Amino acid sequence: MSTYIVEGGRPLEGAVRVHGAKNSVLPILAACLLAPGECVIHNCPELSDVTASLDILRHLGCRAWRQDGECVVVDASAPTGWDVPDALMREMRSSVIFLGAILGRMGQAKLCAPGGCELGPRPIDLHLAAIRALGGTITESEGGLRCAGALRGADIVLSLPSVGATENAMLAAVCAQGTTTITNAAREPEIVDLQQFLCTLGARVRGAGSSVITVEGGHALHGGEYTVMGDRIVAATYLAAAAAAGGEVEVSGVDYRHLSTVTAVLNEAGCTVQSDGTRVSLRSGGMLRGVRPIRTAPYPGFPTDAQAPLMAALVRGEGCTVFVENMFESRYRHVDELARMGADIRVEGRVAVVYGVPRLHGARVRAADLRGGAALVVAALAADGISRIEGLHHIDRGYQSLERDLRALGAQIVRS
Repeated sequence: MSTYIVEGGRPLEGAVRVHGAKNSVLPILAACLLAPGECVIHNCPELSDVTASLDILRHLGCRAWRQDGECVVVDASAPTGWDVPDALMREMRSSVIFLGAILGRMGQAKLCAPGGCELGPRPIDLHLAAIRALGGTITESEGGLRCAGALRGADIVLSLPSVGATENAMLAAVCAQGTTTITNAAREPEIVDLQQFLCTLGARVRGAGSSVITVEGGHALHGGEYTVMGDRIVAATYLAAAAAAGGEVEVSGVDYRHLSTVTAVLNEAGCTVQSDGTRVSLRSGGMLRGVRPIRTAPYPGFPTDAQAPLMAALVRGEGCTVFVENMFESRYRHVDELARMGADIRVEGRVAVVYGVPRLHGARVRAADLRGGAALVVAALAADGISRIEGLHHIDRGYQSLERDLRALGAQIVRS
């Protein structure tokens, strides 16, 4: 089992470019199933979740391969399958995003329960409600779902602005006859990225980035070429690492506006942050101060995926910071591991109170989920001594060669 060995206490210096966004590329790969022909996807990171998506596409009868490093080609000219077996579904939680695409293209779909990080209940009720609104019939049995039916345009009102349900509704609606309106849609930048890709394929979708998305379904689609947006959560992680360890770094390849809530917190904590187009630079002395309460919320609020890395940066310093996790019930699984390194954090329900400490020490810790694993790396970079971080399969789901990028910034981190 792979382990990160991190020697902390060294400031970070230099520049790094983030890879394509995991949360964009997964629905974009699912969308490739809708278009007869080849889709060429640039800035597609080498992540285990991406590998799982490509395996699903191949199982469905598509041809899919990687070429020239960060470029992936998917040929969905003649898909033959409409089911995703249990083994593939369990590889990643977001595998449910294939539901709308398979049903739209093949007229039926069969999926098992999805896998991925254990972050508490993430019911797919909103996904299923959207499919039903479009005319799909759903039968649940033996831990799986069977969907069928000719889809037609409809008015879909989401009770919550769920990212996954918004994406599934968009994918299915592209193949539905007539116009679909999705109200209370998620507004995340990754939704905008999916809309732009669908339009590249010939779909007619508008409104992404607002709370109402309109899809004119039933139009003929074709292959296309597209470049995925940069990963704002990876960028937030690198900025948190520099804030925690000290030093000066520049992160590029990401829209600075997508990071505004994160950079505002880092500014308040005592860092100097400057933004320019697709670049964000940060300078830190390494000792941060507590900030006003951080409450995770749907975009444009503070992203839940950045909560753990920012918490790890704020455990070393002065003052107190309160975190309120509004998105997932079990997103403080990194807290006990941070405590092994000397952090002082009290958790009650969805609230975590971080009391800054003057120093952290190296320890053997284990990642329990993707962003919690990144948080342990952030803390290890700021700690005195050597830390050993296990459970890297979680980190590999969302970070391409995390150790390589951090070494480029001067970190002492190796994978063994």
